[in-house]
Amino acid sequence: EVQLVESGGGLVQPGGSLRLSCAASGRSFIRTHMGWVRQAPGKEREYVASINWDAVSKYYADSVKGRFTISRDNANNTMYLQMNNLKPEDTAVYTCATSEFLLTPRRASEFTSWGQGTQVTVSS
Repeated sequence: EVQLVESGGGLVQPGGSLRLSCAASGRSFIRTHMGWVRQAPGKEREYVASINWDAVSKYYADSVKGRFTISRDNANNTMYLQMNNLKPEDTAVYTCATSEFLLTPRRASEFTSWGQGTQVTVSS
């Protein structure tokens, strides 16, 4: 199992940037696929991005491709989501998640462990 704590959320104007961090602890981090999901008020949970255990493979939802960048630093047990050119539609609670399945998750339902989430609000 992995314990996950997100940080870096906040209020930004459209076109602004934020970097989310996910601090992980536990024995499984180094070989665990990771990613981010989000949930807006009244909406279903949505896959955002994922990264395999050694950062060779990265995947993004079409809605964020070209604007968000996922990365991880295994030496420091930390995963990041750099979010640029933010839009009001990006407003949501962003949650760090992990999976120990063989394939890197591409859907929210494919993650098995979750953090508590951090609020991102994009508004003018």
